[in-house]
Amino acid sequence: MSTGRRDHPPHENGADSDGDDEREEEDDGDEGEEEEQEEDAEEEPRLKYQRLGGSVPAILSTDAAAAIAVAERMVALGTHNGTLHILDFQGNQVKEIAAHTATINDISFDADGEYIGSCSDDGTVVISSLFTDEKLKFEYHRPMKAIALDPDYSRNYRRFATGGLAGQVLVLTKRTWGGGYNKKVLRDGEGPIHAMKWRTDLLAWANDAGVKVHDMKTDKGIAFIERPKGIPRPEFLVPHLVWQDDSVLVIGWGTSIKIAAIRTDSSQGLNGLQRTITTASSEKYVDIVGSFQTGYHISGIAPFGDLLVVLAYIPDEDDKDKKFRTSVPSRQGTAQRPEIHLVSWKNDELTTDALPIHGYEHYKAKDYALAHAPFSGSSNAGGQWAAGDEPLYYILSPKDIVVAKPRDAEDHIAWLLQHGFHEKALAAVEAGQGRTELLDEVALVALTTNPSFHELLLTTVKNWPPSLYSASPVISAIEPQLNSSSMTDQLKEALAELYVINNQYEKALSLYAELLKPEVFEFIEKYNLHDAIHDKVVNLMILDSKRTVYLLIQHRDIIPPYEVVEQLLHTSKNCDKRYLLHLYLHGLFEIDIHAGKDFHDMQVELYAEYEPRMLLPFLRTSQHYRLDKAYETFAQKEFVREQVFVLGRMGNAKEALSTIINKLEDIQEAVEFVMEQHDDELWDELIRQCLQKPEMVGMLLEHTVGNLDPLYIVSLVPDGLEIPRLRDRLVKIVTDYRTETSLRNGCNDILKADCVNLLVKYYHEARRGVYMASMDEEVHGNRADDGSLRATERSTSVRALDIKSRTRCGARCCLCFDPLPIQDISVIVFYCCHAYHLSCLEGGLDLMKSNSNQDSDNGSDDGGSPSAESRMRCVLCTTAAA
Repeated sequence: MSTGRRDHPPHENGADSDGDDEREEEDDGDEGEEEEQEEDAEEEPRLKYQRLGGSVPAILSTDAAAAIAVAERMVALGTHNGTLHILDFQGNQVKEIAAHTATINDISFDADGEYIGSCSDDGTVVISSLFTDEKLKFEYHRPMKAIALDPDYSRNYRRFATGGLAGQVLVLTKRTWGGGYNKKVLRDGEGPIHAMKWRTDLLAWANDAGVKVHDMKTDKGIAFIERPKGIPRPEFLVPHLVWQDDSVLVIGWGTSIKIAAIRTDSSQGLNGLQRTITTASSEKYVDIVGSFQTGYHISGIAPFGDLLVVLAYIPDEDDKDKKFRTSVPSRQGTAQRPEIHLVSWKNDELTTDALPIHGYEHYKAKDYALAHAPFSGSSNAGGQWAAGDEPLYYILSPKDIVVAKPRDAEDHIAWLLQHGFHEKALAAVEAGQGRTELLDEVALVALTTNPSFHELLLTTVKNWPPSLYSASPVISAIEPQLNSSSMTDQLKEALAELYVINNQYEKALSLYAELLKPEVFEFIEKYNLHDAIHDKVVNLMILDSKRTVYLLIQHRDIIPPYEVVEQLLHTSKNCDKRYLLHLYLHGLFEIDIHAGKDFHDMQVELYAEYEPRMLLPFLRTSQHYRLDKAYETFAQKEFVREQVFVLGRMGNAKEALSTIINKLEDIQEAVEFVMEQHDDELWDELIRQCLQKPEMVGMLLEHTVGNLDPLYIVSLVPDGLEIPRLRDRLVKIVTDYRTETSLRNGCNDILKADCVNLLVKYYHEARRGVYMASMDEEVHGNRADDGSLRATERSTSVRALDIKSRTRCGARCCLCFDPLPIQDISVIVFYCCHAYHLSCLEGGLDLMKSNSNQDSDNGSDDGGSPSAESRMRCVLCTTAAA
């Protein structure tokens, strides 16, 4: 995570001389000089930051964080909905406890990390086992603000302390017999309890009056530390307590920090300071070994070796020169970024980091919290910890959790490389700080500083295995040079190669496209970077327009046409942008004629400019261009055929025909145009215009055979008009007419012969008899067919003929479906092979007559008087024909 840092010299009280880097200096005259001094005196940060991932973003997307606590193996997150989320150090949820129904105010672990206690505004205290289903719930009917489990909770009668708005410090201990808990009130009547911390046998809590320390072993009060004067009420700026070790309590309240040492004798306090507080016990007393004021509100405090980590909330500018108010800070989106200050007990400020917390503009000081993981290691004034001993700090805001931890040797070397201290970085690596691979990184970073070494750097990056070094420090050394005069193409390519090694493919693609590398297309396909080419269309088109057009069209759902057109039209690069636009729109039109419909007017102009032969196919296919604008373009460029087409589509066919005759003088095209329009009046218009030109009349006579009567055209020719080659053209017309007549007669003869042959064939078919089988014969025939396959195969042709002549109803009436051979009932069989009982057929015909209300005599086949037989028709075929 990137952090903003402030390295201004502090005031005597520890407050910075100004706010964030973005705030203006009061002394404008010394601004440049001060900035130069700050640059020279820039110090290396002590902490590095990273947002907590895992399940945290999903949890905080639907809820808001309210409290946090850290144990040796886990993190507990309490929310405003009253849920406890148990997380690992990567933020992955391992357990969820539905503890409360309102905001969780405080969370406490025991020393073993086996039990967790929480309190809430719903007036309940819940203590849960992290490894079993054990869960205790205590009701107090008033909001509870603080809880502290006995560090030896599981071995010391399940003892814990809690307090809230009722103002009582309650200590509950499990009874040894009979079940239940014994309740003891340590303090009462001094105002609400705002914070509480328990270390070994010492319990500290803060109320409206101040901070009190109680010895739980002797059950005696040790000290009372008065609340700092002039600070807002605790409900606006809550006090923060943290035990640095078993005998040092750090108190951060408002703008005041106090360090209290618990002593058992009269030896001098730490750092040469001593202050004895009168207590009720002669065995222990408290020394205030450190005390100072800050220029910011304290939102959290934690130890950092012999230093302190303070989470600072920067107050509004208007309140800086005033006494602190007891009103709620502004929440109108004017708050500044919270900061992490690293300070000593004597108020020497070492570093300051501004934290990019999400939504910080709307938060108050009490919306933040700081928790740290227990650590066993120590350091000299915040120096290096042994591996595994370094502390972790969790900065909590309603929608974000940031983890801070000390920077290691590799971070130190990376910072030196980033700031150009190559010799110091090399010395640090040679001194054994960090990995031996850092030697290679230092060497690569050194090559980035001199343009004459950039070619060597590129070769080295391409040839060296990525496992030999880390690409990040080299990238950090090159990136500041991107927009400088020292940036060369070799350095850009080397940076692109490093991005690939570092899995930053989109950044590498930007550089490859800028360098016009031909392999960029394979790179896009290899890493599926189609979403990343939105702003690289022009470079890719300049590099290879054909491949780029194909790529853009295939992924037009990702890169829409309007985006491509916009980039090509407004590019400032030295290229023929209209031609590139023509290539893209032409390719798009060939694949999908409607995809670029919004740009068809533009496409007409582009075709007219670069590829006129494609105009007519485009005009015939597209329906999305303006006819008047297209005609104006064609008129300017004198594209006659295109003008004719547009005039025809506009409905001005006569003008189009006149243009063909007068400008193109192509009578064949004029005839084709008239035929396409299907307008008889155009033929008269064609003849009228052709009569004005004798040569046109002769050409008209040649091309209208089959469409117009030549005699009609000749009859309209004025007397005395000389028509060139009239005799030859008339001879040709007569010859063509004779040829056409001969072809027609031949076709008629063939047609007649075919009709006769078909009638003869039909006659022979009609003469065949219709086989009427009985039911017994039909069943016997089926059994014979099933039992003698070989005989069936031998008589395939005979059986086919038999089936062809059988009735389609299988010897059954087509209306009643009874067998046909019934005694005393006549059977009627038609040539269509449908058979009926006479009575069934007559009934069916009567029904048809009543439904159609037609005279049955109209269907008689002979011209004589109608008879019963002549009125007989197949019911099925007649119904199907109707």
